[in-house]
Amino acid sequence: MTHKTIKATVNGEVYERTIPVCMTLAEFLREELGLTGTKIGCNEGECGACTVIISGKPMNSCLVLAVEADGAEVLTIEGVSQGEKLHPLQQAFLDAGAIQCGFCTPGMVLTAKALIEENPNPTEAEVRKGIEGNICRCTGYNRIIDAIMNEAERVRGDK
Repeated sequence: MTHKTIKATVNGEVYERTIPVCMTLAEFLREELGLTGTKIGCNEGECGACTVIISGKPMNSCLVLAVEADGAEVLTIEGVSQGEKLHPLQQAFLDAGAIQCGFCTPGMVLTAKALIEENPNPTEAEVRKGIEGNICRCTGYNRIIDAIMNEAERVRGDK
């Protein structure tokens, strides 16, 4: 098996590892770095549970080879909060009752974070479109959409 040494910045910390070239970013985060907040659901890019932000863009980490993250900045759910203090978006999910089993939550939060950073004034339709790559089997999405809309209002200063 061929290996390659990569250097990636994950949650603001630089990591250098020699890994198999066929290792996905999701596997790298979970197995090499112990960042198990990145969930592996379908392993086919369909569910969004493994979503992370790579150089500002939300991506399914099960579809990205870890070697492709060489030199990139990666943000996982562990990097969103400030220690024990939740990020306001995470708090918005809690406040809206948008979390049930929690499996989809890390990917959903990171997708929503990127969406709000790109468009702090999304319509409900834009939020629905923005999270369409993230599957939730528990909540029915309404509370998730409410949480994202509430956070967008907070970011804009409407709340």
